[in-house]
Amino acid sequence: MLQRKPIFPHVIEMSYQAGRRLGCNVYLVYDADEWILIDIGFEEVVDEVVDLIREMDFPLSKCKTIVATHADVDHIQGLAKLKQALRTSVTAHPLAEQPLAEGDRIRTFAEIAAQNIHLDMPPVKVDHLLDEGDVLNVGDLQLQAWHTPGHTDGQLSFRFGNLLFSADNIYRDGCVGAIDAHHGSDLPAFIRSLQRIRQSDCEWLLPSHGPIFRKDDALLDAAIRRLESYLHMADFGTCAIDWPLLEEWDRELAEGIFPS
Repeated sequence: MLQRKPIFPHVIEMSYQAGRRLGCNVYLVYDADEWILIDIGFEEVVDEVVDLIREMDFPLSKCKTIVATHADVDHIQGLAKLKQALRTSVTAHPLAEQPLAEGDRIRTFAEIAAQNIHLDMPPVKVDHLLDEGDVLNVGDLQLQAWHTPGHTDGQLSFRFGNLLFSADNIYRDGCVGAIDAHHGSDLPAFIRSLQRIRQSDCEWLLPSHGPIFRKDDALLDAAIRRLESYLHMADFGTCAIDWPLLEEWDRELAEGIFPS
């Protein structure tokens, strides 16, 4: 039996367990024999993750469900393979159900032709839907679902005591999940999600990429200010709510102001 290395009581993260990065963060939450996985990542890591789970002496038949925090290929490409291997269910937000079921390569970032990204995205049926305020039970544990859109429209985070499985909302360096209209990014919603995390009394953030870290209000404030500035920048195209420069241009044209 492989010694378990929980990062917090009832929580194992597979990269910490393996001692090396296995793609996106994969969290195993357990109570007694019952357990769930939060995200899985690419297909190539599925066999290694299953082997680790088996070696830690978690009964494969006791996996209650695999949770997809959101429908991005780097989180869910391996879902179909893992679901079949564990003979378990998949849980996601209602807005993630269709891209998962259809294997939508555009919405999931599996197909970005301009960057020569052409990844398989096996479709997978979502068996259980979770939305804001729903509770996911694992043994006697309770994880409260937060709908935290912004990065994608169907992103879920999970409150567990003083922990927040925070998906792609924010990372330890202050970066946030990619903002792109093609997969449902929404800047005002993203800001609200970050404000919610900032105002919460969670002590630890468990992101979907990179190291786990203590909630840092100054870090969150800086990220919120940055995203607020994006609201008015052409850099973010249709994700921005306006572009004040165009109003300035209209005024200068109307007033006959020429370059000087």
